[in-house]
This record gives sequence, structure tokens and C-alpha cells, in this order.
Amino acid sequence: MFDRVANRYDLMNDLLSLGQTRSWRRATVRAIKPTAGEMILDLAAGTGTSTAAIAQTGATAIACDLSIGMLEVGKKRHPQLTFVAGDALALPFADETFDAVTISFGIRNVNDVPKALQEMYRVTKPGGRLVICEFSTPEVGWFRKIYQNYLIRALPKVAGKFSSNPVAYQYLAESILAWPNQAQFASQIQQIGWAEVAWRSLTGGIVALHRGVKPATK
Repeated sequence: MFDRVANRYDLMNDLLSLGQTRSWRRATVRAIKPTAGEMILDLAAGTGTSTAAIAQTGATAIACDLSIGMLEVGKKRHPQLTFVAGDALALPFADETFDAVTISFGIRNVNDVPKALQEMYRVTKPGGRLVICEFSTPEVGWFRKIYQNYLIRALPKVAGKFSSNPVAYQYLAESILAWPNQAQFASQIQQIGWAEVAWRSLTGGIVALHRGVKPATK
């Protein structure tokens, strides 16, 4: 599904979010706090737009995605980056490789969320960080209703006009509505063993940044 939308993926994201993807990306990089010399794994990296933003800080950022089509487009756009084909449920990296692991708008699409969180934990160094940027639940009732109406009615219509694969964006709306709220997802992260789990809502809760730290000692 994602292979078929790779060429216009970033454009559609900007369009459907009314340009908010850029501010969400900046907030994610700030939450990661990458520094020169660190190894950062960017999962569900798609075409590498998020990875490039991390790499600009001087850290070594690895873009990993299951979609070969996305990776091929990414290699053309960002030849300076390292792209790796990989499944979030069985990451092709050794234990305790990365100083931080991040995933933006991708954890929602895996078949086994606890397993993906466990894999991220495995490849993170003790004391390393987890940052997840994902669609979430608006916290104010009236705004939540407006947003849900947009997902159900407006988003599929816009995608139908501008996307070559509008079915993918119908799935997008359905998966967002089915995703747990901020506190529920934080609980899932904690159950894996991540410590210092916290979240911050962005754009009224349309998106949430969840953070965690792998304990330095078991």
C-alpha cells in the first residue's frame, strides 16, 4: 500500500495536515535531543524526510522502513542518508546499538504494537531514549468532534482528488480513530519496561509525542 503512494507521500502529508507536519517534525527532533556522534534509529522513516531533519543536528541517523518503494524514493531525495529495509517486529540491528530510537506516524501501522516496542527497547542502549510521534486524541470535546468529522468525511474526499491511491488514506482515517488515547498508549510503553514515560499533546491532541528512557541498569 505504501509503495504505491511513495512519490507523493510527503506532499499529501503536508496537504492533509494543513502544513502541520513540519512543526510536528521539529518538535520530534527537539524531543529526541540528538547530539553529534550519537546513533539514532528512525523507524517507519518512509522517504527519509524525518531522518534528514535528525541528521542536520550532527547525529548519525539511520532511516529504516518496510516499504521498498519508500526507501527507493528516499535514496534519490537524500543520497547522503543510510536507508535500511527492516520490519519493526524483527529489526535487523544488534542489541543496544542506538542512543535513541524514534518512530513518527508508523507505530499505528504495525501488526503487534507491544512486539514493536520491545524491539525498539532491545536495540536501544541502556540510558537511551525513545520518542514516538503519533496521531492521538484531541483532549477538548468539541474539538475532538470536529476532528473526527474531518477524518471521516473530509480527508477521504481530499485524498480522492490528489492521491493516486485514496484507499490508503481511508485506512489512515480508520486507524487513527482506532488508536488508543495518550494515557492508554503511555501505559503500553511502560509495560514493556521503558522508564520515565511521558507525553505532550501537539495541535490540541491531534498528535502526541510520547517519550521514554531505557533504564541504565536492569
